[in-house]
Amino acid sequence: MILTVSHSTRYQFETPVSGIIQSLRLKPSQYEGQRLIDWSIDVPGAVMGPSCRDGAGDYLQTASLRAPMTHIDVIVTGSVETVDTSGVLRGHRERVPPRAYLRHTARTESNRAIHDLVDETLAGHETAPTLKRAHLLAAAVLEALPYRSGTTDAHTTGAEAMTEGSGVCQDHAHVLIACAHLAGLPARYVSGYLNATSEYHTGEATHAWAEVFIEGLGWVGFDASNQCCPDENYIRLGSGLDAQDAAPIRGLVLGGAEEKLDVSVVVEAQQQ
Repeated sequence: MILTVSHSTRYQFETPVSGIIQSLRLKPSQYEGQRLIDWSIDVPGAVMGPSCRDGAGDYLQTASLRAPMTHIDVIVTGSVETVDTSGVLRGHRERVPPRAYLRHTARTESNRAIHDLVDETLAGHETAPTLKRAHLLAAAVLEALPYRSGTTDAHTTGAEAMTEGSGVCQDHAHVLIACAHLAGLPARYVSGYLNATSEYHTGEATHAWAEVFIEGLGWVGFDASNQCCPDENYIRLGSGLDAQDAAPIRGLVLGGAEEKLDVSVVVEAQQQ
């Protein structure tokens, strides 16, 4: 499948700021499941640093502006050819060992509700294959947290979402990571795009899911929100310990001011 992406982000500042430095994780990963046809990242007026790959195999680039400004735009356009690999991240070069992703953050820390969810879900499946246990956990997360927008925000932790009793893809990913950790499985957060116009998928064009390391298979993606492993309708951008660590855009504002964020994302499937 060929997916086209049009993604624009504007940060509007209440009062002029003297500069900004951004770390951009906006170029799709390179692996057997996706191939870049064309891709452009434009930050008008910024000095763009070279693109490089980090230890996790994801592309990073910096953008910096040192002049008074009231807004900054980040514009991404491109097309990617995708292939369904049943969620398996084959051909993705990285140097970080899987055990590094047994570490939790505040967003993926467990509480009693998450402990109980894992105990109840895996009861009687202690000797089941690891892949089956991961699928069971992903299914249990959506059952415990029905998809409902507006009940959580960007700062909500997995434990808080469990207390709330509903959430979105970010919350599902955080809770699934916490569940995997309790089961002794390395897990990480993945940010990307979704062709949400597909009849089989729901959610927003900007999307998130989790990857769990399965011995013998490697990293396998689990989208608890859609109860599937990522297929040709997904574009993988990058990974991290949680949503903040894997954020497509992170920045430092010089002369901080209140800001307003305006985002527009369109993902469409084209004729092959």
